[in-house]
Amino acid sequence: MTRYEQLLQDLPKHPKTWLITGVAGFIGSNLLETLLKLDQKVVGLDNFATGHQHNLDEVQTEVTPDQWARFSFIKGDIRHLADCQKACKGVDYVLHQAALGSVPRSLNDPITTNETNISGFLNMLVAARDAKVASFTYAASSSTYGDHPGLPKVEDVIGKPLSPYAVTKYVNELYADVFAKSYGFNTIGLRYFNVFGKRQDPEGAYAAVIPKWTAAMIKGEDVYINGDGETSRDFCFIGNTVQANLLSAVALEPDARNQVYNVAVGDRTTLNELYRAICFSLNSNNVRVSRTPLYRGFRAGDVRHSQANIGKAKRLLGYMPQLDLKSGIGKAMPWYISLFKGSEI
Repeated sequence: MTRYEQLLQDLPKHPKTWLITGVAGFIGSNLLETLLKLDQKVVGLDNFATGHQHNLDEVQTEVTPDQWARFSFIKGDIRHLADCQKACKGVDYVLHQAALGSVPRSLNDPITTNETNISGFLNMLVAARDAKVASFTYAASSSTYGDHPGLPKVEDVIGKPLSPYAVTKYVNELYADVFAKSYGFNTIGLRYFNVFGKRQDPEGAYAAVIPKWTAAMIKGEDVYINGDGETSRDFCFIGNTVQANLLSAVALEPDARNQVYNVAVGDRTTLNELYRAICFSLNSNNVRVSRTPLYRGFRAGDVRHSQANIGKAKRLLGYMPQLDLKSGIGKAMPWYISLFKGSEI
């Protein structure tokens, strides 16, 4: 039995109170669904800047009425310390997911990205520290590796940031480290690598590549590939990300705490390979793709290749990714088809 499988058995026997910031977002709502199904009490904080009420509504349909009754929602903003303090009251574990993501968004509006991702993060650290929570797990980012060319990426070797977003996520790590050293506060940062899965928003200018392409293919619209299609990423299914968060929250070993970890699969997929994988999954679900992709210029601020070394998370957290890219796409595809075809799969 893996450490995560053991945790899934133990949590319902010993319910705790969890705070999820950004609870109405993609990752936050998946964490919410998992924890409620494990009969945990959950407090959620969101200002709906990038999250959606329909994500919370969908979670409600996936859990029992008794489980849903264990969830309390606070509409608030991490840029306001009072909202953070209210949310942290009586909480055992914090899973801090609230942030303004997207490299292009940060290039267009670095001030708001900074206010949310740095000032908001510091507010949450202070509120959680003062509330004496047991642990503070936060969403870091693979963008922290910046221009360092080495592959696979190892946690203690980074380059210079390539975007305002990357700067903010690195500052998060610096603040968390200072709080650990100065206040004995237990933090763990998770450097996400291209997370994907159900409830990831396919709309808007800053939509992630997998939901954006999948939506376009289902609708018979053009798919645009930035560059030559040989740019590669370590795509990580949402279930793996949920696992890493829960394992981090309950990590008791001194060596495991106050660290940053890569959260990925440890593999590399080009955009051309990703396109073919999505096509294959759609075809397997009787959705035919009629158009070929269109290529355009490289996107500013993007790194060429990204792949994680996940040995540290395996060794210290017991992290074991359960699904690779193709399996994850296969699991998520019925949700996308149902969303855009308007029918149950």
